Amino acid sequence: MAIEDTIKALTKEASERFLKYVSIPTASDENSGTSPSTGAQYDLAEVLSEELKNIGIPEEDVYYDDQLCYVYATVKGDPDLPKIGFISHMDTSPECSGENIKPQIIRNYDGSDIALGSSGKVLSTSSFPELKEYIGQTIITTDGTTLLGADDKAGIAEIMTMASYLISHPQIRHGDIKICFTPDEEIGEGTSFFSIQRFGADYAYTVDGGKLGEISYENFNAASCRIKIHGANIHPGEAYGKMINSQRIAMKIDTAIPDSQRPETTRDHEGFFHLMSIEGSVDLTEMRYIIRDHDRELFEQKKEFIKNLCAGIEKEHPGAVIEVSISDTYYNMRDVIVPDHMHIVNDAIAAMEISGINPVIEPIRGGTDGAMLSYKGLPCPNLCAGGHNFHGVYEYIPEESLGRIAYLLITIATHRD
Repeated sequence: MAIEDTIKALTKEASERFLKYVSIPTASDENSGTSPSTGAQYDLAEVLSEELKNIGIPEEDVYYDDQLCYVYATVKGDPDLPKIGFISHMDTSPECSGENIKPQIIRNYDGSDIALGSSGKVLSTSSFPELKEYIGQTIITTDGTTLLGADDKAGIAEIMTMASYLISHPQIRHGDIKICFTPDEEIGEGTSFFSIQRFGADYAYTVDGGKLGEISYENFNAASCRIKIHGANIHPGEAYGKMINSQRIAMKIDTAIPDSQRPETTRDHEGFFHLMSIEGSVDLTEMRYIIRDHDRELFEQKKEFIKNLCAGIEKEHPGAVIEVSISDTYYNMRDVIVPDHMHIVNDAIAAMEISGINPVIEPIRGGTDGAMLSYKGLPCPNLCAGGHNFHGVYEYIPEESLGRIAYLLITIATHRD
């Protein structure tokens, strides 16, 4: 069968799987204090564990951790070849509703704006010019009321389609193919209970990137920052010289952060401070930031900047107390991969070229499970999953990207003498 005919068949299969998976709501919740953070993730995990068996993986090679909600599987291969892993996450972002997703399927896309159901929202080519790259293809969008879930149910569909293909084509030579579907990636906890020993791969790829062709072995160094400002609430009629308004101090802190170091003013390798939330009263205000930078030295400087800024403002307001808590979340996988493991990246680039995909090496302006796993001893760059505009109502994915990425994973898995 010619490559394009194979990809066409894979596209149909991966698309059907994807639409099935997005119908199962799996948003994570960083405030729940449980692992997994939401019970809904079990629903998809159970479906996937059964599906892995149904495609022909022996029951003893599928392990569903029904306590922590991880699904592991092995497609057995030649024991003399490398054991290659593929990982995607089951949860969707809590930033936008993932309940009752109603995908729109736009066949033979003509290059015009796409109305997102009756929501009044429009996926326009002026705001999203990359849409023009998919003229003639089938595009799956939201109805404007929810996210779509391509992050990362597209990755799951592609991995599952790859596994099904390898099992149904036993003549293809490959090593053991290790699969894991994880919970809670969107809240930074996807690898908290990931067992590298049980997974058993020599190296792996997360299938959790964006548009077709993306491959990334760089990501942000990341930290979360919580600032708690204690003021003093006095009746405004008697406030002179006594009131300390914690909200105004919070405004002063945020204003002191340069506008040039915000997400909306930075790109490529540039880092930022991002104010995620602010809640307060005169007495107490709490702020939550995330701090990001690809460069480790600049990352450390940003953390010190926040600490020094808050200490200085506290001195300017006698009686106020400013508590700063900063915790690192993950680090740049480049520092692990580049010295000793670039062959993993080069193998993926070669597989893309074989698969008719133009490789685009880009730094991740975010993080993946692979960043944490790389630092735990499992080198793990990130591959495209095919979607655009994650975490919101403008999310979409070209159907053909699902099939071509499934073919890419098959190509990576395949031994080439």
